[in-house]
Amino acid sequence: MAETNLRVLLKRRPNGAPVPEDFEISAGPVPEPGEGEVLVRHRFVSLDPYMRGRMSDAKSYAKPVALGEVMEAAAVGEVIASRDPRFAPGDHVTNAFGWQQFSAVAGSRLIKVDPKEAPLSANVGVLGMPGLTAWVGLQDIGQPKSGETVVVSAASGAVGQVVGQIAKQRGARVVGIAGGQAKCDFIRTELGFDAAVDHRGDLNAQLDAACPDGIDVYWENVGGAVQEAVFPRFRDFGRMVMCGMISQYNEAPGADAKGAPAGPNLGPVVRKRLRIQGFIVSDSGWQRYGQFRSEMLDWIGNGKLHWREDVVEGIEKMPAAFIGLLKGANFGKLVVKVD
Repeated sequence: MAETNLRVLLKRRPNGAPVPEDFEISAGPVPEPGEGEVLVRHRFVSLDPYMRGRMSDAKSYAKPVALGEVMEAAAVGEVIASRDPRFAPGDHVTNAFGWQQFSAVAGSRLIKVDPKEAPLSANVGVLGMPGLTAWVGLQDIGQPKSGETVVVSAASGAVGQVVGQIAKQRGARVVGIAGGQAKCDFIRTELGFDAAVDHRGDLNAQLDAACPDGIDVYWENVGGAVQEAVFPRFRDFGRMVMCGMISQYNEAPGADAKGAPAGPNLGPVVRKRLRIQGFIVSDSGWQRYGQFRSEMLDWIGNGKLHWREDVVEGIEKMPAAFIGLLKGANFGKLVVKVD
């Protein structure tokens, strides 16, 4: 076993977009598991946009990462030592373990996974929080019906690529919005979306062509200009699933966001009887994890669910990879291979 635990700590709170100096890479001791705990060697760590919010001390639905503490993240790894009879060395487990190589975690917090069912890294992606987010948001809020048009922003990303495929399984027509030709080709040819819109081009003209009869469900990951273009095209009784607003995550507190879109006119919400709802997957999602995982594994086994990962190797590369994620530099679910 390694004698040190390489970790990424939050050194200071960002002012606007994070920079490398906001993080500190530190080598600490490998933790010793206490009674009822399990020592986990991380194999893959997830990087996700929500982590930007954890770097801020602004009031939110979850407390921020404290300065000098390990950055929060979901991970999947192997049990090295156990003081919980439910787990044994060699088992594979997942949960929130942080940006580090090892963690000692209470067994009650662990979810045991089988690497024979799917690639291990999938447990922090399509079978993890991003996949569960897509499944819960569509089931509870989007509720796509056969023949309806579903538009997904950030469609090639961790959540978006799953949203579109679940909507297809529910019988909807799916249009994905992504940045660049390669990502648009990917969501059409590999994920099976019905159409793709490149947000770097003429959004209005492309949406008119892709959604001639309007939009019934919009999955919001981005905000800004994309949201403004989508909003007027809602059909009556449309639903907007508010999952994220990555275009605004780096705005400094009190900033006037000069040049940013003012946002859509919400007047049509009444006339069109629209439903706009935000959600946090941890509110009710993990209670249904077994049902979600069973359905997803069935689709994977039948070749009905595909995904792409953007894999970075090494804990020390996590800050740069995360900074790139917030700029849209990744292609697919961003994961870090620890070893």
